[in-house]
Amino acid sequence: MPELPEVETVMRGLSPVWLGQRFARVVLGRADLRRPFPAGLGQRLTGARVMAVGRRAKYGLVETDRGDTLIIHLGMSGRMRLDPSVPMKHDHVVFETDAGRVVAFNDARRFGSLDLVPTEELSAHPLLAGLGPEPLGPDFNADVLAAVLAGRTAPVKALLLDQRRVAGLGNIYVCEALYRAGIDPRRASGRIGAGRVAALAEAVCAVLHEAIAAGGSSLRDHAAPDGTLGYFQAGFRVYGREGEACGGCGAPVRRLVQSGRSSFFCSRCQR
Repeated sequence: MPELPEVETVMRGLSPVWLGQRFARVVLGRADLRRPFPAGLGQRLTGARVMAVGRRAKYGLVETDRGDTLIIHLGMSGRMRLDPSVPMKHDHVVFETDAGRVVAFNDARRFGSLDLVPTEELSAHPLLAGLGPEPLGPDFNADVLAAVLAGRTAPVKALLLDQRRVAGLGNIYVCEALYRAGIDPRRASGRIGAGRVAALAEAVCAVLHEAIAAGGSSLRDHAAPDGTLGYFQAGFRVYGREGEACGGCGAPVRRLVQSGRSSFFCSRCQR
């Protein structure tokens, strides 16, 4: 499933195409994806001008001049195809601007979603309410992360994946950040010293910034709206590298399952 860097890449790709433009047409090819579309979605967006394009956690946000914000969730296979040369089977929603640019929301597995909510009620929407701090936001730092981890007995990997604690982090980037910080994914969250928490906060931000600069990780379906693939996967230090030599010490990278997710780590470098 696309994580924060992939969603950020997609929204940055849409921003120059949509920002300040009106939707001349919004055509729905079906009535639902993961769940039914909001009533009158196409009509409510047609003629609306885009005032802002952004992201919250793993959700894309498109604010319009009608006081509504479109929440985009890409699900597992969702892609936004910019100016497609030919229609594809799973182009379920097509947006056309008054400048003639076309974006197709393609989602083969239909785990994505589109919601349109009053902007003033955005923070209370079930998808966004209760989300933790943005790891790339101005309010995220070592002190904030320390407060998230303090007194918790849950493994640090599980806690970082909890969207109520820190928003937007997913399996790939948590594995990579824990490796850089030298922290075993099994370690109890509340038993990590202040210095190591600071290193983890720094590693989280560094990994996310590097991944965004690389256009995200294209392991399966992810691509920018113009079709460009991400290449951060070429620099994975542990994720998906079970049995390969750790770049730091040469020991084999290990994999274990935590809460149904694969954790990749070096048992020698991470403690």
